[in-house]
Amino acid sequence: MGRLLSSRARARSAAALLAGLGLAAGCHSSLRPGLPGPLPERPSQPVALPAPTPAAERAPVELPADWPELATRLTLADVVDIALSSSPATRATWLEARAAAASLGASRAEYYPTLDLNAGLTRTDSTAVGGQFSFLNTSYGPSLALTYLLFDFGGRGARVGEAEATLRAAGFEHNMAIQDVVLEVETAYYRYLESRAQLVAAEAAVEEATLNLQAARRRQEVGVATVADVLQAQTALSRAELERVRAAGAIEALRGTLAAAMGLPASTPLEVSELELDLDHPGLTAGVQELIDQALAQRPDLAAARSRAEASARQVDSTRAERWPEISLTSSANRTWYEPGEQADHADSWSATVLLKLPLFTGFELPFQVEEARERAEQAQVQAEQVGQRVELEVWTAYVDLKTAAERMASARDLVASAEQSERVALARYREGVGSILDSLAAQAALAEARSEVIAADADWFVATARLARATGTLGPAPEGSP
Repeated sequence: MGRLLSSRARARSAAALLAGLGLAAGCHSSLRPGLPGPLPERPSQPVALPAPTPAAERAPVELPADWPELATRLTLADVVDIALSSSPATRATWLEARAAAASLGASRAEYYPTLDLNAGLTRTDSTAVGGQFSFLNTSYGPSLALTYLLFDFGGRGARVGEAEATLRAAGFEHNMAIQDVVLEVETAYYRYLESRAQLVAAEAAVEEATLNLQAARRRQEVGVATVADVLQAQTALSRAELERVRAAGAIEALRGTLAAAMGLPASTPLEVSELELDLDHPGLTAGVQELIDQALAQRPDLAAARSRAEASARQVDSTRAERWPEISLTSSANRTWYEPGEQADHADSWSATVLLKLPLFTGFELPFQVEEARERAEQAQVQAEQVGQRVELEVWTAYVDLKTAAERMASARDLVASAEQSERVALARYREGVGSILDSLAAQAALAEARSEVIAADADWFVATARLARATGTLGPAPEGSP
């Protein structure tokens, strides 16, 4: 009864607290822009929200023709291939790279002349000598105008260089998006395999707990064990069943995670092979400094940051060039017809001009633009240095995690070997009547924990290997011994 009153008191306190928060939010609702209206005065009142805007339909994912059969035996290569084909992240960066390529083509157009075709129709009504004479004529005809920039002190080349650096940055960012998708898919793949192996281990623990319960019941039937032994064995079996249910639930959740990482609906049915317990993992042969140097040389995001810094530097050059003169050539040619044509029905004319343009005063705009571009370039350079520091830290962290995972695998295998032997001895001693049920149950629990540990260590090694590959900017083959 006391516990019930305590629960009700806590419920009333929580309700009062929520009501107070609701009132406080309502008092300040006028100071929060973006809300559809004032917040309600009581927690029981719903907030009036506008109708959601219809979202764009999701683009259909193109699955392989043999998907019904392939979905039952997916390999890591299949999973990665489908993910890269359906990932919105890679599509977005790919489109960005294509847009940057088009922008580069547009910037290179400054090296070519521009040619315009114009056509005009003019009707003129004029008078002379106080209106004694009136003239009404019509003229029409085409004209061609050509403009060609001859020299601009490097501004045109700087703009093209900026576009080229931007295109390189977009390409590197697309490569980084690919590596991010690959890492996400690999992580989901190995975690799903881990959950499958954990279920197998949990089922083995249930079988061993069942044997312990059978042994306890036989000893009770012959009068050499008490009901307490049976109850303890039954509790251990129930605990093992609970772990098996949890492992089965984790499989379903991680299957959805894997499907989502592949760009598929989370409810998509799929299956992959199980993660083996006795894999022979290769050791790490490269030193950490060698891996850091490799990452600094080939990480796409670092290369993209450096390209962005280069583009900013080129923008400084193009902005500075606007203070210098430009030399351009302009030319035009036209033919005009007249109606009525008393002397001649048409006339031809052409002109060519070499134009020198020198900005004398722009209201101090150009000096400030140059200063802004210079500061932006310095900022981009600092950001590239920050990316380099982050890359070094990611490589170091991934390197340490991989070494730790390898050492953990060796210890976990030793733990499983000793736990299996201990569990066999404890169960045999209990069956012979020289051991207690507590020793047998403790050995069984230790064996189940050791199996779970070695499975997690194997999965962590695979994930750490994938993270180190991504940290160094490598998209190599799967490690030897991987499923």
